[in-house]
Amino acid sequence: MRLHINTELLVGIVAVVLGLIAGAILMVVGGYDAVEGYRFLFAGGLMNLERIGNTLAMATPLILTGLSVAFAFRTGLFNIGTPGQVLVGGLLATIVGLTVNIPKPLLLSLMTITAIAGGAIWGIIPGLLKARFNVHEVVSGIMMNWIAYWITYYLVPSHFKGSYETESRQIPVAASLKVTWLTDLFAGSYINIGLFLSLIAVVIVAVILNRTVLGYQLKAVGFNRHAAEYAGISVNKNIVLSMMIAGGLSGLGGAALYTGYASSIQIGVMPSQGFDGIAVALLGATTPIGVVGAAVFFGLLQSGKGFMSAMTDIPPEIGDTIIACIIYFAATSVLIRKLIEDFKRRVAQGGK
Repeated sequence: MRLHINTELLVGIVAVVLGLIAGAILMVVGGYDAVEGYRFLFAGGLMNLERIGNTLAMATPLILTGLSVAFAFRTGLFNIGTPGQVLVGGLLATIVGLTVNIPKPLLLSLMTITAIAGGAIWGIIPGLLKARFNVHEVVSGIMMNWIAYWITYYLVPSHFKGSYETESRQIPVAASLKVTWLTDLFAGSYINIGLFLSLIAVVIVAVILNRTVLGYQLKAVGFNRHAAEYAGISVNKNIVLSMMIAGGLSGLGGAALYTGYASSIQIGVMPSQGFDGIAVALLGATTPIGVVGAAVFFGLLQSGKGFMSAMTDIPPEIGDTIIACIIYFAATSVLIRKLIEDFKRRVAQGGK
């Protein structure tokens, strides 16, 4: 077990290092100081309480989308429909926040439940298509992303338009996941109670996967669908249930994004946090605790890239490219894992 954990940790470290090296090469080729660039990149996310709070706020939806993708991976499914689930969850939470007038604790509870339910429904549909007609969840998930995109594109300007045509009205203070004591604690940052909801979700998912019969059945279906069916496990039911849970996690991520980090929902934008969740899941070795670490790291990069551009002559596109490089190497984690295991095997054989 120790070897497995060390290998997964090494895979994540190698992916990050390769991504940072690629970013450094890009900066040097462009005539910029890579050392200075990285110094301000990391300082931008960690130099004071406000920036630490912003890093955690950036990481919050990534924890939930990464957890969603990781949960589906663990059960043999690829939840590429995460962006659509984020949109639906965020849209429903925003609608509730704009239309319901009840005390803040009750309103936030209702918004959270609505967001989870919306994401879960958006996840159930690919699950049902997979279970009933063997439609690949990648195909149906991508289609569901665009359905969510165009529904949002229609509803926001038609019924909830704000000051601009492309965004909804600002949610009231009572509907925001930001709370005064937490904002003040982190010197006015965007941090919000969505962070605590995401950590609770991490614990729940870890318990489900590692401590329950349901988790055993879900993982059994993921490891070998035919063997699980032979053992009496309802494969189709578990496929649908897995996609429902994964969708609910992404829906909660949408609430954290649009009513926690932001205060309105924009149209014409597919939330990148959904796709970034794939890289977070891979970098975190599809484990709940690994997802938290990977999400915080990506949140640090997202939070610091603006500061890097402001303090140096490095354009902001370089910061985005560095993040893209790390995502690319995280996506090749299977290859990196194979190289590490081959290296360990050769070392072990040489030692004999």
